[in-house]
Amino acid sequence: MYLVVIAWLYVTFMMALAEATSSHGSLLGAAITFALYGLLPMGIVVYILGTPARKRQLRAQQAAEQAAWEAQQAAPPLGAAPDAGGEAPAATSAATATVRKEA
Repeated sequence: MYLVVIAWLYVTFMMALAEATSSHGSLLGAAITFALYGLLPMGIVVYILGTPARKRQLRAQQAAEQAAWEAQQAAPPLGAAPDAGGEAPAATSAATATVRKEA
């Protein structure tokens, strides 16, 4: 693909050079010729032909982010206790006494 783009830019550069050196041409006309016959059309062609590659790259990036998020959600955080659900553990030992009000 890039070979065709380079070849077309070479052709349009030669057209612009011929216009710049001709007796009826000008540098402004050569610049306009190169921009409108070479740079603008080839920029559009490269953008259109590069769209599938950009879409593939975006999908691969999104899939990698999704896989990383799922792996993070599946694994418990490092150093977390088994009861790290956000609630206090239940008192199960006999050493813990209940507090009562005096009458």
